[in-house]
Amino acid sequence: MNFIDLFSGAGGLSEGFIKAGFNPVAHVEIDENACKTLETRVTFHKLKEEGKINNYYDYLKGSISRDTFIKKFGDAKLSDTVINKSIGGENNSQIFKLINELSGNSEIDLIVGGPPCQAYSLVGRSRDKDRMKKDPRNHLYKEYAKFLAEYKPKVFVFENVLGLITANNGGYFEDMKDHFRSIGYQVEFDILNSSEYGVLQNRKRIILIGWRKEFKFSYPKFTTKPNTWSVNYLLKDLKKLKPGEQNNLTEYVTDTNEYLKKFDLRNGVDFVTQHIARPHNNRDLEIYKIAINKFEKGERLKYPDLPERLKTHNNQKSFVDRFKVVDGNGLSHTMVAHIAKDGHHYIYPDKKQVRSLSVREAARIQSFPDDFFFEGGRTAAFKQIGNAVPPLMANEIAISIKDKLKVND
Repeated sequence: MNFIDLFSGAGGLSEGFIKAGFNPVAHVEIDENACKTLETRVTFHKLKEEGKINNYYDYLKGSISRDTFIKKFGDAKLSDTVINKSIGGENNSQIFKLINELSGNSEIDLIVGGPPCQAYSLVGRSRDKDRMKKDPRNHLYKEYAKFLAEYKPKVFVFENVLGLITANNGGYFEDMKDHFRSIGYQVEFDILNSSEYGVLQNRKRIILIGWRKEFKFSYPKFTTKPNTWSVNYLLKDLKKLKPGEQNNLTEYVTDTNEYLKKFDLRNGVDFVTQHIARPHNNRDLEIYKIAINKFEKGERLKYPDLPERLKTHNNQKSFVDRFKVVDGNGLSHTMVAHIAKDGHHYIYPDKKQVRSLSVREAARIQSFPDDFFFEGGRTAAFKQIGNAVPPLMANEIAISIKDKLKVND
């Protein structure tokens, strides 16, 4: 079953669908670093299928450069499946041409993806004087629809933030659903929380699914998974870090555990990459200590409660939880791309490690397996992780859709 991933980012949705047996014909993404990540990952899947996975591990260990890795173990057609272009305007015809060449004009069964969410998000609207009404990203769903009209897949999956429901008093969401219906698709949506699908994070998202009106299909019933694990349990086998410590390659400090085995996050490799902590100044570290001490007493730090000497913002009425400790004994709060700018909202839950989350810790909270490598450096990796759909939730969506497609076939 062939699929196209639009606005694909680092490929969290794709990872779940590939694991369920779907074939990615193309990924379309504007961010160059995310495209390099996708190219690395499709090469990983190729080597895994060929039984040559040790070549990938050599790259992760730094034994060979990325150029050598891609040229020697990838192939040109595989790299071409990652299309580094913005969706819309004149680019669409070029993208269609590339996809047709890649697919050999074979049928596209599925399209997945979700346009950038900043225009719909509550935070984005609160920070913009026009409430994001003039942001062109509000209408990127129409570009998504052009791909539906071009390829007429049996089914599509559209993921986005909850703010979409209320943006423009609900007008964008209603227009979106009407638009998809006008080009021949029945649509339904539900709100899924990734924590119900094995992800150790409270992350609610709209999952809108559409299917061709003449196609016998219905919105899937997803299988939820009881969650009995914690963030501390998820991260306990990773090396302790100091602020600014850069462990591009390190060993695990304990054996694997039930969670990592069940959800295949550790992958059976004896090393881990990108366990990298960002540096922090003394002021931030002092605030982090206060936040951790409060959290251990069952309280959350509010910005106005800080000593005056530690405050740098005059605004003490909004975003008062800008310094937030991850709940080590439970689930993390939602991971977002802002983690690329600072780590204040993702403080590691241990006063013996006063710092923000490392790249690998953030990736694990998003349910990326340890053999998933993010290209472009620390900041680019954080951005890709924060923007991603958790692969474990994506995999459950993929499995459910695959089962229904099999029944219909």
